[in-house]
Amino acid sequence: MNRNEINLNPLFNVSQVKGLLFDVDGTLSDTDDRMIARLSRWIKPFFWMRKGDKIEHIARSIVMAMETPANFFYHLADRVHLDNFLSKVYNRFSHTRHEKDPAEDRFWIIPGVKTMLDYFHRRLPMAVVSARDERSTRLFLEHFDLMHYFDVIVTSQTCIHTKPFPDPVIYAAWQIGLHPEDCVMIGDTIVDMKAGQSAGAQTIGVLCGFGSRKELERAGANLIVESTPDIQELFQ
Repeated sequence: MNRNEINLNPLFNVSQVKGLLFDVDGTLSDTDDRMIARLSRWIKPFFWMRKGDKIEHIARSIVMAMETPANFFYHLADRVHLDNFLSKVYNRFSHTRHEKDPAEDRFWIIPGVKTMLDYFHRRLPMAVVSARDERSTRLFLEHFDLMHYFDVIVTSQTCIHTKPFPDPVIYAAWQIGLHPEDCVMIGDTIVDMKAGQSAGAQTIGVLCGFGSRKELERAGANLIVESTPDIQELFQ
């Protein structure tokens, strides 16, 4: 998507945006590629006759195949009001599983994210709105020295309800001194789109994470870009 195509999108009003709200996994954190690298190491003993790039291709295919069903079940959990419970279970499991992993293995950042945040710093207030737990969210941000870019960090533990409920989006907007409709929720899944929309914010879906273009379009994203740093083009 080129700059002219972005600016002409009738569903997105860039002039209304006064604040940016970012998801973490798949939006700031390169969760996909980290999962692929980890899975490649796990399956390597079973494909010892294949070259490294072939093993990575197999791992990538597995991860991509898992994402659509995972998003489907998360959406189903939302409809029966189990998403908050599942999020807490995942956070506890993830905390235990990664406790002994080195930071460079646990945390990957999407290329270009830090340059983008540098650009927006002091131009627009920014917040993190993540379904991660408080500890792992802050560890990721601290590992890449990103904390100072954000005026508030909202996690699954901040509000009574986490995404896809609107609560964390509304809370983040208030904390940066804005109304939700003056903000844009940037994320990679239908959960991010639903949370932003139900709060009254505009939404941008990014394709560098777990959600597919079709899923994000179906969820009603106002705009879809290939990767999170691409949104910088909107404001230049």
